[in-house]
Amino acid sequence: MDAYSYQCGVIDAFNEIVSSGVKELALSHPTTAKEAFDLLPFVIGITQKYGTFYEVESDLLITDLFPISANKGKTVILFWKDPDAIEKYKELKKWKAYSLKHGTYAETRFDIAREFGKLLSYSDAAIKRLIAENPEKEA
Repeated sequence: MDAYSYQCGVIDAFNEIVSSGVKELALSHPTTAKEAFDLLPFVIGITQKYGTFYEVESDLLITDLFPISANKGKTVILFWKDPDAIEKYKELKKWKAYSLKHGTYAETRFDIAREFGKLLSYSDAAIKRLIAENPEKEA
């Protein structure tokens, strides 16, 4: 299967589960900006089909949930149904920026990662496991 078709399948599945309320926020797989742009016609159609919303994100929130190399400098497409989800995501980004600016990120980094995991609708156990098993955390 080609990469475009694979991404479309992932996007369709994530929008279905976001639409049904299983996930609050979903992310496409990290990709290049061009690849994300190429997906937009499909994204527009699928979000109309499921009644969801999207935003292209070229500055994804980096936390200890996922290896930094998998996301830093990549583009993802965010998907949500409830407007509170995208607002929570933006607030997490602001919280991290504030923590970095004020030198408190060491104290808040676990909480930010945990809240991002909750927004992605991961269980507490899955969040703890992802953070513990992540071999590439930010310095």
